[in-house]
Amino acid sequence: MHNHHQRNPSPERNWVEKCWDFTCLELFRPRVVHKWLNISTNSSDYSADSDDDSNRDPLRAEAMCYQPNESGFKDTSGAFPRSRRRKSETFRAQIIDSKELRVSANTWNVGGELPPEDLDIRDWLDTDYPADIYVIGFQEVIPLNVGNIFGSEDDRPIPIWENIIRETLNNIQPVKTKFKCYSDPPSPSRFKPSDYAPNTEHEIVLESDSEGEVEICTYNDSVTSDSKEKVEEFVDSFKDSKPFKNYHPLETYLSGGKKVKSEVNRFAKLDIDSIMYQKRKSQYVRIVSKQMVGVFITIWVHRSLRKHIQNVHVSTVGVGVMGYIGNKGSISVSMSIYQTNFCFICTHLTSGERDIDIVKRNADVDEIYKRTCFNSMSKVAVPRSIKDHERIIWLGDLNYRFDLSYEETCDLISKSAWSKLLESDQLKKGGAFDGWTEGDLTFPPTYKYEPNSDKYYGEDPKVGRRTPAWCDRILSCGKGMRQLSYKRAEIRLSDHRPVSASYMIEVEVFSLKKLQRALTFTNAEMENYGSTHVRSKQEGASNCNNLLIHSHAEI
Repeated sequence: MHNHHQRNPSPERNWVEKCWDFTCLELFRPRVVHKWLNISTNSSDYSADSDDDSNRDPLRAEAMCYQPNESGFKDTSGAFPRSRRRKSETFRAQIIDSKELRVSANTWNVGGELPPEDLDIRDWLDTDYPADIYVIGFQEVIPLNVGNIFGSEDDRPIPIWENIIRETLNNIQPVKTKFKCYSDPPSPSRFKPSDYAPNTEHEIVLESDSEGEVEICTYNDSVTSDSKEKVEEFVDSFKDSKPFKNYHPLETYLSGGKKVKSEVNRFAKLDIDSIMYQKRKSQYVRIVSKQMVGVFITIWVHRSLRKHIQNVHVSTVGVGVMGYIGNKGSISVSMSIYQTNFCFICTHLTSGERDIDIVKRNADVDEIYKRTCFNSMSKVAVPRSIKDHERIIWLGDLNYRFDLSYEETCDLISKSAWSKLLESDQLKKGGAFDGWTEGDLTFPPTYKYEPNSDKYYGEDPKVGRRTPAWCDRILSCGKGMRQLSYKRAEIRLSDHRPVSASYMIEVEVFSLKKLQRALTFTNAEMENYGSTHVRSKQEGASNCNNLLIHSHAEI
């Protein structure tokens, strides 16, 4: 008989070894490896509300992608020589209008705290003055512990914050708007009526381009021909409905008879509620939400503006642990609104009060500039880096401190000596944001507070001290940006106070009417200006046609 050697059973592993194996497996999941190696994700890797707008603008924003450089137009394919680009820029001025949009920029380091579902953020978002665009940035949206920094991303707080934002924005009272003409110059008779003229306006309800939202329009000279056609179609369709098609004169009902009951029964069968009630879609839609560890940015726009936003791209840069992990860094969002390029940047920079920390913060900004890249497969000229954009807003916990002691800082705060504090502000002295604009700081430093308190952290030296600072900032760069407000909100959820800034920002709008006018040649033009003038105008028209053909090829 052969002796059968019985294998010794492997000893049972303890819980430490089991957890170690699990942790190793967790760390080497693809998403975690991407985080460690800072592998860039696709620029379209973000979440957004579904796009349910069926009527898209055929002349997309790609038709006129203007870059703020020497030539005006930036054509990456090289199809337009420099001289032709200059002529295109001249012609472009003849077909572009401008309008202003209200933009609300907001930032808050929430310290990893989960918000209650009924958290009131109306004061923070300044909903008393509704904006067209809300840019909302968070830092430490999750606790910055080892598991969250090196493990897979914890996105559980994101839906909670988004639900609070959605409910807040969609409870904003809609503003009464009027159709406004941007292409024609105002005439005195239209906008300055006689003192004796009655101040009355006949208002009609039109369906706006938000498809479901009701917009009030004043039916006067400022209403476009398209709007009048909508009204006529509405009235005709209403008259063609059964109650109007088979109407009977009043005498018929007064005289009684069998027809009275039939008409009453017909109206009884109508579902009046379903006819009169039109389900209101939400006023604001989410076009971007993106998280990188604790940094989170979400952008919401008025529904009627959604179809005018194109070329949305996202770029993330981690500058934290080992210079690449995303516990510190930035999320940048690029988009074109009408014919103007915007960039919104949400950042969390290196913390600390040591001299080396300010050097590291400035180095973080340089890295964000260098490594932010918006990858686009489009052949149309679109921005690739932050500085390629025309309108830029940079917000976040920038962590810049004062070159003052704790006692000196608190003394100036007690005196509301904001200008004196600003003289010691490291952001102003550091040079990383030279050329950027910031509103007047007329509120107390936003960091660091004791939990659920209005007291700054550190009154008890045994607990530890943090010198108060304006860590939470909002900066802007670009022409046509007019700042309206810059303030903080008194919400005690974390050791930071949230900050908001609102702007009126000019955007360029493509005018189809101007294009048609520019492409129209009359006999009088040919006779008065001669063939030379006509040829130059034809060249301009050719440039525009080339741009439109180039755009439609992309569409």
